[in-house]
Amino acid sequence: MPLLPKSIQNLINQLSKLPGIGPKTASRLTFFLLKQPEMERQSFSKAVGGLGADIRYCSVCHNMTETDPCKICSDIKRDKNIICVLEDPLDVVAMDQLADFRGVYHVLGGAISPLEGIGPENLKITELLNRISTDQTPKEIILATNPSLEGEATAMYIAKQIKIQNSKFKNIKITRIGRGLPMGADLEYADEYTLSKALEGRREY
Repeated sequence: MPLLPKSIQNLINQLSKLPGIGPKTASRLTFFLLKQPEMERQSFSKAVGGLGADIRYCSVCHNMTETDPCKICSDIKRDKNIICVLEDPLDVVAMDQLADFRGVYHVLGGAISPLEGIGPENLKITELLNRISTDQTPKEIILATNPSLEGEATAMYIAKQIKIQNSKFKNIKITRIGRGLPMGADLEYADEYTLSKALEGRREY
């Protein structure tokens, strides 16, 4: 027979499915919530239940947003001549904390990973190429995918595709984020100083 009430065990099981959350952590979180006032638990439940209800993807940069285009793409103060290419929406959050970057973004939705069955066709790479081939062709593309094997492969693939279409994009500078981020690190976990150094040390690709 189970030692815990069904409602508690159910929540532990659901929390255990989250990345980085094991059964012990899930149990601690469940009992923490159990000790909170009923109003707090209801607010938490409402936030989880409403997650995604008003979320869509920006038709320009493919970041998560409540409006289309998103606030960054529609901000006239942003420099549209610089597009920073990132893997995930959380990377946008990390990068946009840098006061010295005022460009715009393009979210790929992941990285090329043959082992996971993710190829270029599964990412927003074609959309990026279409985006930079418009009349307002940007001056610089910053490839800021994570410094992992998948991130490097993705950056190399994108750079190659841009160079293949050199007649269209010959005036575009392609750069890759540089020093500051160790191999295997994720942008979303990097501190502001590290990200700033990585951006500052970007090299031409």
